[in-house]
Order: sequence, then C-alpha cells, then structure tokens
Amino acid sequence: MLAKTSPPALPLLTIAEVSRRSGVASSALRFYEERGLIRSERAGSGHRRYQRAVLRRIAFIVFAQRIGLSLEEIGAELAKLPPDHVPSPQDWSRLSRAWMSRINEQIVQLERLKLGLTECIGCGCLSFERCRLANPKDRAGRNGPGPRYWMGDAPAT
Repeated sequence: MLAKTSPPALPLLTIAEVSRRSGVASSALRFYEERGLIRSERAGSGHRRYQRAVLRRIAFIVFAQRIGLSLEEIGAELAKLPPDHVPSPQDWSRLSRAWMSRINEQIVQLERLKLGLTECIGCGCLSFERCRLANPKDRAGRNGPGPRYWMGDAPAT
C-alpha cells in the first residue's frame, strides 16, 4: 500500500514577483500587509516572501475596491476566511456570496446612469425639454434631494 503524500509546496514568491503577477505596486502590498489584509513570511535576510495563494487575496482586494468596498469592509470579509490554511474554493464561494448583491445593485445603478445620460433624471434642473414632460415643475423634488429617477423613483405621470 502506498502512503498518501501531499503535493510538494510551491516556492515562495518575492515581493517583486507578487507585484509583477498581481499588477499591484510593492508599496501597496506593504500597505495591505500593514493593514492585515495579506501576510508574508520573512526570509533570513528579512525580505518578504509570499505564498502563491496571496495572489487570490490581492485580486479580491483590488476588485472589492472597484465595487466600492472600503479597506475596513475588505478586511472584515477576509477575516471570515480560515487563518490556518490556504482558503479552498468553497471558502471563496462563501465569501463572494456576501458581496454579490452589492455588485448586482451597482449594475442596476450603472444601467440607470446609462439610460439617463440624455433623459430627465429628476434632479430639478429642468434644462432638457423632456424634463417638462417627465418632471413637470420638479415634482420629483418632493421625494427628496438628488437625481430621483436615477435613485429609483418613478417619473411623474
């Protein structure tokens, strides 16, 4: 009977290699580490060395920032991952479910923005001819400040 062996460990990456592969500046990697978002090991020389799995964490950080999560929110999400091992695909799936609704809401908002670029958005400017039809006398302003139709209010009828 053959003994079960684990796969060989991948070599650790230098900060330059992680920067090159992730597209994130070395200074940002050090900042993420200071904030506790990623971890490194120190070589005998004191240089940072990273497990290859850090690349997924960095990708998560970059894209989470793009959808509007703050670094505090990102840290809270990453803290949900098991600290003692490389996160599994199931761990990442669980984590991503938590922010899918935020992405979907942003898609809705971007669609409203796209559709409203040349239409009345209920902001009260009344500068487009269509505003007189869609928002006569700024009726949308009764619902509060801002571009009411972009915010989801229905145009006045």
